[in-house]
Amino acid sequence: MIREITIGQYYPADSVIHRLDPRTKIIATFLFIVSLFVFDSFTGYIIVAGFLATCIILSKVPFSYMVKGLKAIVMLLMLTVIINMFMTPGEPLITVWKVTITKEGFRAAAFMGLRLMLLIIGSSVMTLTTTPNNLTDALEKILGPLKVFKAPVHEIAMMMSIALSFIPILIEETDKIMKAQMARGADFENKNLIKRVKSYIPILVPLFISAFRRAGDLAMAMEARCYRGGDGRTKMNPLKYCRRDYIAYAVCIIYLVAVVVIPRIFVI
Repeated sequence: MIREITIGQYYPADSVIHRLDPRTKIIATFLFIVSLFVFDSFTGYIIVAGFLATCIILSKVPFSYMVKGLKAIVMLLMLTVIINMFMTPGEPLITVWKVTITKEGFRAAAFMGLRLMLLIIGSSVMTLTTTPNNLTDALEKILGPLKVFKAPVHEIAMMMSIALSFIPILIEETDKIMKAQMARGADFENKNLIKRVKSYIPILVPLFISAFRRAGDLAMAMEARCYRGGDGRTKMNPLKYCRRDYIAYAVCIIYLVAVVVIPRIFVI
């Protein structure tokens, strides 16, 4: 389960999506997430799924690699679906004892489940096709206007990028610790919830110690290289928009218009 998390990992490939400016990918991902909440019909989900499938094909990242990231949120997904299914009032569809599943609850659960899955996969397209360094540069550029208010834009972007790049490192570290504890007799599959929670304590303690040690080593390495923040720093590869980026923005605008207009005309 731990190794199934793909957030923060980079998948090297030579594709149109990989070659896009990171600012384009961040803004496009934000617009994609917003688009998931502007419609309330299956027609919209068909359009979104088609758009996302096209992006995945263009990215040349295996679809199985994208989907396996969903395994890490199975419990959250199930909880969300169950809450929406049983807590939404409306026309009764199925009644078992005192539990009633309504037609509106079933529809809301299906929509929410689809939204979560599309959101995770859509976000993964950005992180899998963009290196942490490019993400840092893009975030700094996007947040640039905040410098007027004396906001430490470079430092904020750097912290977000470091946090994102630490995810795969901590996942690997967690996996190693779990295997070491299992070799010592730890039981992570116990059906007793209390015992299972207790069995994770020997994982959390060394994981936190390892994370703080890595953070300290990183801070010392940055100081040894005379890192003093973003003021006056130049870029080895400055970000520049190309023709393909403007085409990508045009496609995103067309996609947003389609998501807003078509579901209102063809309602499923």
